[in-house]
Amino acid sequence: MPFDAAISAEIWNTKYRFTQDGGGDGVVEETWARVANAVAAAESAPARRFWRDKFTEALKDFKFLPAGRILAGAGTGRTVTLFNCFVMGTIPDHLDGIFEHLREAALTMQQGGGIGMDFSTIRPAGAPVRGVGAKASGPLSFMDAWDAMCRTVMSAGQRRGAMMGCLRIDHPDVEDFIEAKRDGARLRNFNISILVTDAFMAALAADQDWPLQFNGEVHRVVRARELWAKLMRATYDAAEPGVIFIDRVNSANNLAYCESVAATNPCGEQPLPPYGACLLGSINLSRLVEAPFSPSASLNETRLAELTATSVRFLDNVIDISRYPLAEQEVEAKSKRRIGLGVTGLADALIFCNARYGAADGLALTRSWLNTIREAAYRSSAELAAEKGAFPLYDRAMLSRPTPMSLSPATRGLMEAHGLRNGCLTTIAPTGTISLLAGNASSGVEPVFAFNYRRKVRQPDGAYMVEEVDDYAYTMWKRLRGDEQLPDHSFVSAQTLTPNDHLAMQAAAQEYTDSSISKTINCPEDIPFEAFVDVYKRAYDLGCKGCTTYRPNAITGSILSVAPAAPAQTPLKEPSLPMRPEVVTGSTYKVKWPESEHAIYVTINDIEEDGLRRPFEIFINSKNMEHYAWTLALTRMISAVFRRGGDVSFVAEELKAVFDPRGGAWLRGRYVPSLLAAIGDVIQRHLDGDAVESAIAHAEPAAPTASAKPRSCPRCSASALVRAEGCDKCLECGYSKCG
Repeated sequence: MPFDAAISAEIWNTKYRFTQDGGGDGVVEETWARVANAVAAAESAPARRFWRDKFTEALKDFKFLPAGRILAGAGTGRTVTLFNCFVMGTIPDHLDGIFEHLREAALTMQQGGGIGMDFSTIRPAGAPVRGVGAKASGPLSFMDAWDAMCRTVMSAGQRRGAMMGCLRIDHPDVEDFIEAKRDGARLRNFNISILVTDAFMAALAADQDWPLQFNGEVHRVVRARELWAKLMRATYDAAEPGVIFIDRVNSANNLAYCESVAATNPCGEQPLPPYGACLLGSINLSRLVEAPFSPSASLNETRLAELTATSVRFLDNVIDISRYPLAEQEVEAKSKRRIGLGVTGLADALIFCNARYGAADGLALTRSWLNTIREAAYRSSAELAAEKGAFPLYDRAMLSRPTPMSLSPATRGLMEAHGLRNGCLTTIAPTGTISLLAGNASSGVEPVFAFNYRRKVRQPDGAYMVEEVDDYAYTMWKRLRGDEQLPDHSFVSAQTLTPNDHLAMQAAAQEYTDSSISKTINCPEDIPFEAFVDVYKRAYDLGCKGCTTYRPNAITGSILSVAPAAPAQTPLKEPSLPMRPEVVTGSTYKVKWPESEHAIYVTINDIEEDGLRRPFEIFINSKNMEHYAWTLALTRMISAVFRRGGDVSFVAEELKAVFDPRGGAWLRGRYVPSLLAAIGDVIQRHLDGDAVESAIAHAEPAAPTASAKPRSCPRCSASALVRAEGCDKCLECGYSKCG
């Protein structure tokens, strides 16, 4: 199979491989064939085979990476959307409408779409609610309802949904919004961003007062600089809120003549109107560099242009074959045919070309490559318009918008003759998981986070094996150059770059991107606040449409740290949990529960540490499949507790306290209130054995919990979550989540 890393095969197998009884994807080539065939179905019958082959070639070797929803859902027959994200409708300022929009959000997330909302339309806390003699609870209280819904609804593909919550900087509740995520338990399923206007930035520059208002009524006045300082301090302390320069977003929008934008998708790269849809795909620049690392290394821009044209047609077809959670979303998507074609592997491609991320040579190459993509994308869309028709809301007014005005005369001539098939074409999205699929290529426009690290791979029995993971460019260096020393100029990572390097790259990319960019300005934990406070303002001055930062902090925890030495010589610290020995000893206990036809067998295995035995794992098995789900869950949870060591007797006590409302049973001469309590008895009996009891008695007391815990992965528990592009990505197990 064409995987450069074990993690890639695992990502494919767990996230994108389609399996069903008697069929499915046997190898990744069959995934490409499935997706290409499904997308080519939008073509006329005589052309389908031709385009199926073209799409397959684009997908081959991970040159073009459709977003995960497309890879996982296209051609499967599942009731899922192929769009990654949506912005929901305008939330009305009354209870019925608010909860109707909450219902729409739940339906969208159920099909796998992330969502963005502007909560600025909800009256502030304390405002009167006429007719009922009550006071409004404000937008944050309703965001809590969205957050609870997101925890409950499991979206397609075994992922929790992601959300973006936005609030205007002139809303009376903006200060509470700024402070909301200081509470480590609140709004955990949200990314949050302030919608910052040009008027506010002018007031900030002039040190003026700033009115906070709703529906034209001024509630109070604050100093612009004091409000900004509060925003920056919260961002420094809690990594949120981000900012969206909303006036710039609307003034630069190709479709400003027919829509107004007030929110973005969860990771911020796609500003969208109400019910707008986000359709994503990325060109893997790292696969297009010829003679990597040599003095003549270069990216083949002819191949890049050809791949861009194929990718535009691919994404345009997806609009027609996708399902939509809501009818309003389908109308919006098909009337404007917006797509988001971007890149990934940019940092690796720069390394291949001996250029430095954020430096003059790296910026020049980035501009050249993205300009090639922009020209080819618009040219292809104009040619598609000649073949299939322009998007329904196309108007020649679009030709005077900033992006079309900056294109070459030849491309503009095609647009003037035929219009455009797609209202917006380019964006740069987070590509965490699909980049892992492509051999752990660098993600989106982000720098390489770490060239080498260790990750844990969960085994079928719940234990972990440790394996080395290399960045794609580092893998290629070892393959082509062996143990030669890495060049300092090009092999730079997130740990060695300054915030200005990040901002320079984001601004350069924004020049050639007609939507927006998902990018995180990673800052060191020890950066002084005085050096951090101007990051958002510099982003505005450089022409960015938004900005997000991440600094390890006491609220969100620390990202995985990497020493700035040579990558191969300093792998990341191994998890503190003990590894499973090849051979363990234990005991199996039989539990016969009267209501179950088949017995339940409980196996508890022990390990020896410092001459003492202690429980390490538990297995609960039965032929009765009615119990399968909860016994599997119990097995994993209790085993995780056992592996952490210490006094685990509370596990037995908690289980023994569970009662069944249908009644318990008499076992071994006494009443047991539930089957779970019977399992608790088994654990207690095992712990009461002399050897195990001795280990428990000698266990060290747990150390007091620190106020700033390491940031743990919810899947594998390793302190290895990286915050990038508005998303969390675990460097240990490949878990990723936006929001």
